[in-house]
Amino acid sequence: MLLTWIIVLPAIGGVLTLLMPSDRSVRWTGFLFAVATFVLSLWLFPAFQGADAFGTRYGEGIHFVEHHEWIPAFNANYYVGVDGLSFPLVILTTFISAVSALAAFSITKAVKGFFALFLLLETGMLGVFLSLDLFLFYIFWELMLLPMYFLIGIWGGPRKEYAAIKFFLYTLAGSVLMLIALLGFYFLSKNATGVGTFDLIELATNAKIHTKFNQAMVLGFKFAPLAFTFLFIGFAIKLPAVPFHTWLPDAHVEAPTPISMILAGVLLKMGGYGLMRISYPILPETAATTTAIAVLAIIGLVSIVYGAAVAMAQTDFKKLVAYSSVSHMGWVLLGLAVTPAIFAKDQNIAGFSGAMFQMISHGLASAMMFFLVGVLYERAHHRDINRFGGIALVMPVYFGLAMLGFFAGMGLPGLSGFVGEIYVLIATFAYNQTWAAIAAVGMILTAGYILWTMQRVYLGPKPEDTHHLSPVTAREVIVLASLGVFTIVLGVYPKLATMFYDGTLTNIAKVWPVK
Repeated sequence: MLLTWIIVLPAIGGVLTLLMPSDRSVRWTGFLFAVATFVLSLWLFPAFQGADAFGTRYGEGIHFVEHHEWIPAFNANYYVGVDGLSFPLVILTTFISAVSALAAFSITKAVKGFFALFLLLETGMLGVFLSLDLFLFYIFWELMLLPMYFLIGIWGGPRKEYAAIKFFLYTLAGSVLMLIALLGFYFLSKNATGVGTFDLIELATNAKIHTKFNQAMVLGFKFAPLAFTFLFIGFAIKLPAVPFHTWLPDAHVEAPTPISMILAGVLLKMGGYGLMRISYPILPETAATTTAIAVLAIIGLVSIVYGAAVAMAQTDFKKLVAYSSVSHMGWVLLGLAVTPAIFAKDQNIAGFSGAMFQMISHGLASAMMFFLVGVLYERAHHRDINRFGGIALVMPVYFGLAMLGFFAGMGLPGLSGFVGEIYVLIATFAYNQTWAAIAAVGMILTAGYILWTMQRVYLGPKPEDTHHLSPVTAREVIVLASLGVFTIVLGVYPKLATMFYDGTLTNIAKVWPVK
């Protein structure tokens, strides 16, 4: 029952916040339930110790499994479990949620509603990462949509309604395509085995089902490439990858700071997780084709370079950080794209491992960067980069933490951002040196816009009007330091993350066809 408690505890907290008598008690109740969920998730650690923690093939290293009949009419079950792929992201989700709940103490409007929706959102996110039934996965995926819509649409900035509706429509469009693929999996698995299934492990490991997926035709198209395309679009919207990214800058700019932290720190990771959990294991033959590798890699490269270039052109501090997320998540897609090819040659999962590390690192660094922007916005009431300057002289403690956050985002060696990118760069170089060179250009552009932004915002002459720029509070220091510490730890000792997921990623790769 441990995983069920991890999933439902935030929702219970959300209900209790509605019963609290004051805003102060609402904030503390919401925060304590988020912290309790994080502490509960730490109980998962012992299961991933030892050489046998991951098994020898995909599906063996799943821990804390709960399997109950749910909707027998079409064989949908309450099936949850945690393996090396989901475990780091569960820890990241509970940690970022706890930190964001503390950051949300600055919310003053409709506090009860905010924390209730915030905690319901956490339940949805955890459900996605822990579901091993595709229908259950889809339910939790959709559950996230409404809380985020209202959290942006009610507590957002001047254009909050536009941003919320745009987010809703983009995500809904991707969800419809995912649903079509989901139904295709069910009916074709029924044709192959006599029993339709939503079991993600069964869909990934049953040879009869794979054969059926690869042979089936739908409206004159081969089913496997069509399903892979539909799933990719659905996950690429969430990732987000160019050209499906345009909802993200609007959502980030209008969202309140704690929701921007959740959006960048956790929600974007669901796109990469969906590809790794569903697309690549269930449709391995399609993922390993030269066409799929090229298309996904090119989209990843465009996202890296375009996101960095557009970030450099921004004058809105928050929009700059938003476009940096497009660039950084492009590394995830690039790493995923090239891995089937290099694994087939020498059993190398560097691309997969780098993509996973990049998701973890970006979750920490982006949440920190958005909070850094929020700290300034609460004091200056604007985000115009050109109107800042000399902040290091006025807020030295904040400046020290800001250097850590932005250097982690830049990928400075010794910090977590460097590790994921260098893994992916090495994997890409092993497959296509031209692609690696293009990705390296993205690294240069990232360093350019990060350093230029820091020079304009934090350095230079002291601004004349500085009375409103009060020092950071203890609460703000705790939020920033909590995130910053892990960017250092993972940068210095990346094995602290890779040791928990490389075994599962290797087992997923073993599902792919060997050429």
